[in-house]
Amino acid sequence: MSNAHFSRAVPARRLELPCEAQVGRTVSLFGIPIASVTLEQALDRIHMAIIGRERLELGVVNAAKIVNMKRDPELRNAVCSADVIYADGMSVVWASRIFGTPLPERVTGIDLMYGILRRGSEHRYRIFCLGATSDVVRKVGATLAADYPGIQIVGCANGYFSADEEESIAAAIREARPDVLFVGITSPKKERFIARWSDSMDVPVVHGVGGSFDIVAGLTQRAPELWQKLGLEWFYRFKQEPGRLWRRYLVTNVAFTWMVLRERIRRLTKSQ
Repeated sequence: MSNAHFSRAVPARRLELPCEAQVGRTVSLFGIPIASVTLEQALDRIHMAIIGRERLELGVVNAAKIVNMKRDPELRNAVCSADVIYADGMSVVWASRIFGTPLPERVTGIDLMYGILRRGSEHRYRIFCLGATSDVVRKVGATLAADYPGIQIVGCANGYFSADEEESIAAAIREARPDVLFVGITSPKKERFIARWSDSMDVPVVHGVGGSFDIVAGLTQRAPELWQKLGLEWFYRFKQEPGRLWRRYLVTNVAFTWMVLRERIRRLTKSQ
């Protein structure tokens, strides 16, 4: 396919924009409209988007991302450009309860991915995987095709590309015509790529899955269910990569706790 009519992305603006125009019922946390839905409700909405070839860009937030969104207007703009934002971290669900607007449950990026794959195996979704190294993403594609035989893996590409290569990557995805694009790239590069090229790629459902590809490929392990329920999935991940993650979790967890306390005090003061 010729790239003659392939629209070039508009660079993200530094101006901090409000999060608006989200799909369905939401709970506002720190100005972020988070979908007030269960995992199954989210998967129903995704399936309808695929059937109708309707654009639905998925976003997820946890404590670290909310802290970084406050510090980085470009990241905030990229996350807020999603059509729907889910609570990826248990700390986000706890914060919603503290503020008196409880979310029904956590809807993590990896659970969304596996849920999409389960339904995709039944309905023959076309899947494109973008992210990780070439060897890892090829293994991810092969593993998903074996574990979910009904899906169609229509393309895989590594996530180590330069800004100059973004347009060709987006063009290749467009030509593959996937129903779902999984983007396994770290934040904030993941959110920025999706925000810049979502219109041009013309994929019904775009989902940033973070480090989920490493779990699928067997490079890291997901926390056991009990750890997840206790909100300690972050600590289980930290144990596997302490050298890389200690600063991220120490700084952002403390910062998020302080944000919640300040907001709680502000709301109590305002109500008096």
